[in-house]
Amino acid sequence: MAQSKKAKMLGDKLGENQKLYGVADAIQLLKDLKTTKFDEGFEIALNLGVDPRHADQMVRGMVVLPSGTGKDVKVAVFARGENAEKALAAGADKVGAEDLLEDMQAGNLDYGRVIATPDMMGVVGRLGKVLGPKGLMPNPKLGTVTPNVAEAVKAAKGGQIEFRVEKAGIIHGGIGKLSFSNDQLKANFDAFLDAIVKAKPAGAKGKYLQKVSVSSSMGPGLKIDVAAIQGA
Repeated sequence: MAQSKKAKMLGDKLGENQKLYGVADAIQLLKDLKTTKFDEGFEIALNLGVDPRHADQMVRGMVVLPSGTGKDVKVAVFARGENAEKALAAGADKVGAEDLLEDMQAGNLDYGRVIATPDMMGVVGRLGKVLGPKGLMPNPKLGTVTPNVAEAVKAAKGGQIEFRVEKAGIIHGGIGKLSFSNDQLKANFDAFLDAIVKAKPAGAKGKYLQKVSVSSSMGPGLKIDVAAIQGA
């Protein structure tokens, strides 16, 4: 099969043996290689020296991206009374209790984050089979079960994202848009990487950060020089 013009261009740009890149150089190269008309996402992938089948090697948490995500995150909040009012004032898209439960049971789950006050977990718990598979179940360890719903809503709207290691020891994350400035993308990369490093589990043995790469939605994956990354 003949190579497409784009594939040939990528091959010429990257060479047969892809080298390791500095973060700033990789960001610029992805922008130079962009041929699509839409605003592509900027993504990071990390291979970690962990086996998440063991509880003491699980890597999971939240990180606030200083430049935001470039996406409008829809937030639902389970709260009553004053907390419900605070959540709405902070920008929550949907706030409720049993009514929100029924709405979600009916299949209305178009949310990027679900937050709950501690007293609402009796209600939210009934949605475990619905929210769990979508990664939306509120969790106190992630700050999505909290009495301070206003702060949680603002964080979700302001660029906070969740990360969780997959079975093969890989973490993927969308950390911006290619239209962001180079400095904005670098700031998001640094914040995400720092969060992963700080989340290193006690059970991790040997080299923790094994491989790091960045890509755009339609572009190639560029391998980052891990040895040159601070704190790696």
